[in-house]
Amino acid sequence: MPDWKPVTTAASYPQRAGSLLADLLAGPARRDRVTHVEHVPARQAGQTRWPEWVPEALVTRLANQGVTGLWPHQAEAAEHVHRGQNVIISTGTASGKTLAYLVPALTHVLDGGTVLYLTPTKALAADQLQNLRGLGLGALRAACYDGDTPYEERAWVRRHANYVLTNPDMVHRTLLPRHSQWSSFWRRLRMVVVDECHGYRGVFGSHVAQILRRLRRVCARYGTSPVFLLASATASEPAVAATRLTGLDMAEVATDMSPRGGMTFALWEPPLTDLRGEGGAPVRRAATAETADLLADLVAADVRTLAFVRSRRAAETVALTAKARLRELAPHPAEPANAAWEAIPDDLADRVAAYRAGYLADDRRLLEKALRSGEIVGLATTNALELGMDVSGLDAILIAGWPGTRASLWQQAGRAGRAGQEALAVLIARDDPLDTYLVHHPEALFGRPVEAIVLDPDNPYILGPHLCAAAAEIPLTQADLDLFGPAAAEVLDDLVSRGLLRRRESGWYWTRRERATDLADIRGSGGSPVQVVEGDTGMLLGTVDEPSSHSTVHEGAVYIHQGETYLVDTLDLDAGVALVTAADPDYTTFARDTTDITILDSLRSRPLGPGEIHFGTVEVTRQVVSYLMRRYQTGEVIGEEPLDLPPRTLRTRAVWWTLPPGRVVPLVEAGHDLGGAAHAAEHASIGLLPLFATCDRWDIGGVSTEIHPDTGLLTVFVYDGHEGGAGIAERGYTRALEWLRATREAIESCECDHGCPSCIQSPKCGNGNDPLDKRGAVRLLTTLLEGEPPATPTT
Repeated sequence: MPDWKPVTTAASYPQRAGSLLADLLAGPARRDRVTHVEHVPARQAGQTRWPEWVPEALVTRLANQGVTGLWPHQAEAAEHVHRGQNVIISTGTASGKTLAYLVPALTHVLDGGTVLYLTPTKALAADQLQNLRGLGLGALRAACYDGDTPYEERAWVRRHANYVLTNPDMVHRTLLPRHSQWSSFWRRLRMVVVDECHGYRGVFGSHVAQILRRLRRVCARYGTSPVFLLASATASEPAVAATRLTGLDMAEVATDMSPRGGMTFALWEPPLTDLRGEGGAPVRRAATAETADLLADLVAADVRTLAFVRSRRAAETVALTAKARLRELAPHPAEPANAAWEAIPDDLADRVAAYRAGYLADDRRLLEKALRSGEIVGLATTNALELGMDVSGLDAILIAGWPGTRASLWQQAGRAGRAGQEALAVLIARDDPLDTYLVHHPEALFGRPVEAIVLDPDNPYILGPHLCAAAAEIPLTQADLDLFGPAAAEVLDDLVSRGLLRRRESGWYWTRRERATDLADIRGSGGSPVQVVEGDTGMLLGTVDEPSSHSTVHEGAVYIHQGETYLVDTLDLDAGVALVTAADPDYTTFARDTTDITILDSLRSRPLGPGEIHFGTVEVTRQVVSYLMRRYQTGEVIGEEPLDLPPRTLRTRAVWWTLPPGRVVPLVEAGHDLGGAAHAAEHASIGLLPLFATCDRWDIGGVSTEIHPDTGLLTVFVYDGHEGGAGIAERGYTRALEWLRATREAIESCECDHGCPSCIQSPKCGNGNDPLDKRGAVRLLTTLLEGEPPATPTT
C-alpha cells in the first residue's frame, strides 16, 4: 500500500549509488558538470507497536497487508488524535503518513463516526479509496465525492458513506452550500484529514484556509467539533503553518522514525553552448536534453530511474529523446556481435515511458506494475508522481530543474531507495538564476530546513467572498468574527457598503439570487475565467483565469493541454474565449510586459545598509506588449512578436528598497549604467526570491527605476502578482538580508561576461532585457549590503 510501511525487496541494480554516478561521469566531457556531491546517510527504523485502543479487527486487516505496527512518529500522531488534539505530521516521503491518520480515522468509523478526507487531487483520492476497500472492513462505507462522481451516486454518498474522500473545491461549492443535505454526516463527524497540506500555499492556500473555517462553522451548527489531522511533506514550523491554515491550535510531529537507505545526491550544471540568445548572451544546454541523455545511460545499465520534469510536454520530449538514444545503442542485426553489445538488450527503447496528468487510475497502476516488474526501467514524469503512486524499488532520480521548494526536491528524491537500498539523485540545473545559484551553493540545499508554507487568509480580496459564502450558508453573527480573523469586521463593513451583504440586528445576511460561492475562484486570481476552445471542433479544452490569460493564451501563444500542443489563434477578452488550433511547433512562448507602480502605503520599513527597505501596498499597472519564441530543445531565441492588449491594474503588496543619491553617484562615475544595474538586480532578485518564499518566479513581478516619483530615489520593487497579495513580498521583506545577499552571489558567480539567462536576463522582460549592467548590479547590491552583519555559516 502506498506510503504505509515499505516492505524490503531486493534492489534492482546491485551497484552502489556512488558507482552509478561514476559511470555517468565516465566521459571526460561530463566531469566538469557536477558541481557538488552530497552523501546522505542511511537511517534505522524505530520500534513498531500498536496503541491499545486500536480495534482488533483493524489490526488484523492491516497485518494481512504486511503492517506489523506503527513507527514512533505514526503512533505519536495517532495518539494526539485519539486524545482529541489537532495535529500536523510533517515527515518525508515513504515515512508512513497515511497509516498515521488511517488508524485513528478507521477507529472512529468502527465506533460509529464519520471521517472527511481532503486532498488537492482527485487521483490521490481515488488511490486512497482503492486502498480502503482493499482492507475488507464490513463497517467501512468509503466513497469519493468529486466532480467525476455520477449524480445518481451522490445521494447515496450523502446518506450512507462514513468515510468521504473529496477536495477543497467540492467542499466550497457543494458540501457547505448544501450542508442540510449532509446533516447526518455532520452530526457524526469525528475527524477531518487534510492530506498533502504543503500544497495549500499562496492564494490557493489562503482560499483553503477560509474554506476550513467555514467547514468548522457548519460542523458547530450540527453540534460537532471534529479533530483535524494535517499530513505534510517536511516543512519549516509545521504547527505554525497548520494553525494559520485551520485557525486551530496544533501539535506537531516532525521527527521521522521510518527506515531510509543512504543516498548520493549530485548537483549538475549543463555546459554553455555555442548558441547565442538575446543580446548575444550564451545559452546553456537545455536541462531536458541533459536529462534525456542521463536517463538513456541509466536505462542502458538497467538502473530503474524516474526523471522529474516541469511540464507534460517536457516529459514526452525526454522520453522520446531517451528512446532515440537507446535505439542508437542497441545492436544492429547487420553488425558483428561483440561482448559489449551482447550485454545491451535490443528492446531498451521500449523500456522507457512518459507519465503525465490525466491518466486513469487503472493506467497508473499498470505503470506501477511495469516499474516494479522491470518491464519499464525509465520513466519521465511531471510532479504528478509526487502524489498517489506506489513506485518503490527505484535506484535513481533525475530532477530537471529546481522543482520550486526544498520540500518538493526531497519529496521527489525520496522516490528512490524506498525499500531501504542505496540510491542516486541528480538535480540538473536549468538556464535560470535560481538553478545556477543552487548548484554552486549546496549549503542552500543540504543541512537546511525546508521552507515555511506561505499563505495570507486575511487578504481582503480572499476573505470577502468567503464571508459572503458563509453568510449564505448560515447568517453571520458577531460571535463568528473571531473565527474569520482580525480583518473580518472591516471587510464585512465593505461588503455591506457594496450591497453584497445586508446588516440586520441579528447579523449579516446574503440576500442576492446568485450563488455566493461563485464570488471565490479558489484556484485562480479572480475575474471570469477565459474558456480555451478548439476552433475546428468547438470542444472546450480548459479554462484560464482572466488575469493570467494575457500571458498564457494571447494570440500566438503555445498552449499545452494534457500533453497535446495548440497555438492560440484569437483571444477575445470581451467574450472570454481563446480559440486554438492543434499544432506541433518546435518552440515555446514567453509573454513580455511593461509595468508601472505607485506606492499607496508603506506598512513597515527599516534601514538596510545605507538605504532602506519597505513593505507595503502598491498599485501596479501592467501591460503585455509582446511574446518571445524560444527553440524548445536548445533555448535559442528565434523571434519576438508584438501584441496589442489592454493594461491591467492590480492592487497588491510589494517589498522595495532604496538608495540615497550620494551612494549611487560612485557607480555612475565608475562608468556603470545605473538604470541597467538596478534592472539587472531586479531580475536576479525575482529569480532568487522563490528560495526564501514558497512561490514560483511567475507569481511575482518587479519594477526598477533610477528615480521613482514616489520616493525620489533609486528604487527596486518586487511585488505579489495576485490581487491583495499572497504573502510572498512580506516573506521577502522578512528575509531581505539573506535574499539580497544570495542575489548578489548568484550574479557574481555566473561565468558569463555581460549577463545571461542564468543570472540577470528574464524571459518576461517587456524591455527586451535592455539595459542591463551585470557588474553594476553586483556593485549596487554590495553598496546596499554595506555594514550589514556577515552571513551565518551553515553547519
